[in-house]
Amino acid sequence: MSQRRAFLKSAALAAVSVPFLSFDNKQTWSLEPLLDTFQDPEAYWRMVRKQFPLKEGQTYFNNGTMGPTPGYVLDTMINHMLHYNKEAATIDYKDGSGPELLSGYFPYLELREKLARIVNCDHKEISLTQNATFGMNYVGMGLDLKAGDELLNTNQEHGGGFGAWQTLAKRKGCVYKQATMPVPANDPQQIVDAIFKEVTPRTRVIAIPHIVSVYGVVMPVKAICEKARERGIFTILDGAQCVGHVDVDVKSIGCDAYYSSLHKWMLAPAGSGLLYINKEVVGDIWTTIASYNWDNQEDHGFRLMQNGTGNPALIAGYDAAVDFFNSIGKERWLGRIKELGAYLRDGLKDMPHVTISSPTNEDMAAGITTYAVNGLTGPELQKTLWERERLQPRSVGTELLRHSVHIYNSKEEIDKALTVISDLR
Repeated sequence: MSQRRAFLKSAALAAVSVPFLSFDNKQTWSLEPLLDTFQDPEAYWRMVRKQFPLKEGQTYFNNGTMGPTPGYVLDTMINHMLHYNKEAATIDYKDGSGPELLSGYFPYLELREKLARIVNCDHKEISLTQNATFGMNYVGMGLDLKAGDELLNTNQEHGGGFGAWQTLAKRKGCVYKQATMPVPANDPQQIVDAIFKEVTPRTRVIAIPHIVSVYGVVMPVKAICEKARERGIFTILDGAQCVGHVDVDVKSIGCDAYYSSLHKWMLAPAGSGLLYINKEVVGDIWTTIASYNWDNQEDHGFRLMQNGTGNPALIAGYDAAVDFFNSIGKERWLGRIKELGAYLRDGLKDMPHVTISSPTNEDMAAGITTYAVNGLTGPELQKTLWERERLQPRSVGTELLRHSVHIYNSKEEIDKALTVISDLR
């Protein structure tokens, strides 16, 4: 509790110089309620739901695409944007805070330190990026690859998860390969075997998802990285669906690089990304976008985030989202997602007209559940849930529906979805 109160104090101090102006004058957005301990856990989560400006009577079940931003984060970001535009002449370089009108040139040590504590690494191993795709490309384009080097993905990558590797294969004459993953995946060893079936002495890179975007499979990445390391293979994990969703400990996993989009499960503003590269290998990664500090050998994370002028209000919102997460606490936050995901899957398992494509092995599942209902396409099922109860998951492909749950959702909302699906029998 003392650690979470320290985060609250830090966030409050950061906002002292900024005049308060809320985007919703009927609400006072604050981290303070998040620190309370409720005897009734459901009462606590009802309070958390009120921290989001989501419309009442509608239920958002598509966090796997984009997380809704908490009111506190929106207030911080909008406040920053208004203040630094209104006071541009006053601030500028006159009092030394002019650089705060910009972003993309500065190390943002405090934010990177917070993120490093969440994923367990040194802050100098963290770069702030726009999203997972940026992280993937910074690493892929920074590697020294040559013709004949083999690059291994899976056949279940996100649409953007193979782009860098296919580009490199075409540009440099590398060999691009995909390992075929099982559906549904309930045995970690099957996944490990499927990947290493494609590995040869020429395999240079294994680039795979930590969580499969479509099916929500939590991959056995630690075992995969360990076997790859024994063979001298560089490992990079697509964690777009992971930070703020499951526990991410990059040192325990043992990967060489890891990237994520925190505007998903961390509920940060759109454009909030993270890239980790192990300090033992980062010196071999060339700078992709070069600016003032392109050759900084003291802080490689800073070296790889030289993006030029950007939106500093976005960084303020990013930082506020991390404070929001820390105020609730990682264990409570991740535990709630896992609880709601299992609750949904338990309800679907009893329905004979439902086929679950996600893992039913709970060690390999979290907040994403993908399924099909006999007689309906994915778009038809999505439309039915919306028309009957204003529930909004997301259809994927022609047959499947992907259902994401997060801390702003409730068991009552899941029950509504289960009732509609049951009625379709």
